[in-house]
Amino acid sequence: MFERFSGARRRRTAIAIAAMAASVAVVLTGCSGSPASSNDSATSGSITWWGWTPEIGVGKQYVESFNKAYPNIKVTYKQVATASYDSAIRPALASSVGPDVFNMAPGGGIGSIQAYQGSAIDLTPAVTSALGSGWKSKVAAIGPKGLTTSSGKLAALSVGSTFAGPVWINPTLFAKYGLTPPKTLDEWVQVCKAFASHGATCFEQGAGDPGFNMDLLHAIADSIQPGVWSNAVAGKAKWTDPTLLKAMTTFEQMFHNGIIQKGAAGMQQYPDVNNDFMGGKTAMVMMGTWYMQYSTTAGATAAVSASGVAGAKPFPIVSIPFPDVTGAGNPAPLFGDADYGLAVNVKSKHQNAAKTFVTWLATNEGAQQVVANALNDISALTNISPKWTDITLVDSAKQQSTLDTLIKSSNTTTEARLGDLSTALGQAIGVATGAVAAGQASPKQALATLQSSAGTN
Repeated sequence: MFERFSGARRRRTAIAIAAMAASVAVVLTGCSGSPASSNDSATSGSITWWGWTPEIGVGKQYVESFNKAYPNIKVTYKQVATASYDSAIRPALASSVGPDVFNMAPGGGIGSIQAYQGSAIDLTPAVTSALGSGWKSKVAAIGPKGLTTSSGKLAALSVGSTFAGPVWINPTLFAKYGLTPPKTLDEWVQVCKAFASHGATCFEQGAGDPGFNMDLLHAIADSIQPGVWSNAVAGKAKWTDPTLLKAMTTFEQMFHNGIIQKGAAGMQQYPDVNNDFMGGKTAMVMMGTWYMQYSTTAGATAAVSASGVAGAKPFPIVSIPFPDVTGAGNPAPLFGDADYGLAVNVKSKHQNAAKTFVTWLATNEGAQQVVANALNDISALTNISPKWTDITLVDSAKQQSTLDTLIKSSNTTTEARLGDLSTALGQAIGVATGAVAAGQASPKQALATLQSSAGTN
């Protein structure tokens, strides 16, 4: 299944993924079957919130923090397995027993704004009231960009965003063999040859996972010519464009020049590649900003334990920019979306209480500090960053500066990862990259088929 583009949104530890295998049942204390009354309380009541994320522990943390400010609003959070979210939320929103607050995602796929915008109220007045008329200057642009309808309705508020593009390394393995992280594609090839000479694995890609193949191709394309990927997605450039052909050719070569491991087509990014990296079996992996959570002692310890690799120990993961493909010095690729947005159900009788919760979590500095410190999402408010004195990193000397740089770069990023993609186009890209990775089609053939699926530009 092309789950939010086949795993492109899956990035929790194995423990968390296991926890999402089934819905977490709760009592629906705040549900309603008719439109809200205009005079329902904004400071008291019972509301329900359904989402595929955050995991239960983080959701509980958010609600407990909210209740310190609003003790008379009871929030009951129900986590639904990602793959089951649409089948659960669609009938719930159509019925009289739907949640007051529900998760919405940019683009196509699971929980998408394309599918559920009609079930959400416009939150523009709420965010304007909270942050003022200049609210757009106070939040990361990528958030409202993907959660605003074509008619201008702000259907959900971003709690935080995630971005793809960087590569994460195990500095312990680099130090063991006296190697330096690559800055260019040529250096990447040489580094991987050096790892191979020691019988070590350099870089792993879950090529059986279309969503992460798309990330890799996207990064290669943007490294060659920034913006060419977005133009193709928008129909302003053809997928057969020479730059994209060069990108797909580079993608293909990585399976043969020693960068990507043998047997990659039979592996998934989660759990296979994730477990190998966190278990210390491979030196490099391409993951997004959601991987920051494993920078902490607690996060790394849990991930290493869940990896199933005997004798594995926590190590300080470090992000590096995606290696420069052409050597032209173009900016390192970084592209993302709101991880999820919180929408308020048009049928809720507790809209004001629901708006209080949603607005608080998305715009309150204290709430956003909780989000930032979790190192899973990058906070929606641009003036909030992790409070390092409250966070225990595995090795702050090696990790903190690179994390700060990554977070700062994301605040100015406007290129979407999934937010501009329709489900059909995302699937077509997945088919194209999968065919090339498996040697079933040449880059030229795969892109011609992709262009045919995308339609005439």
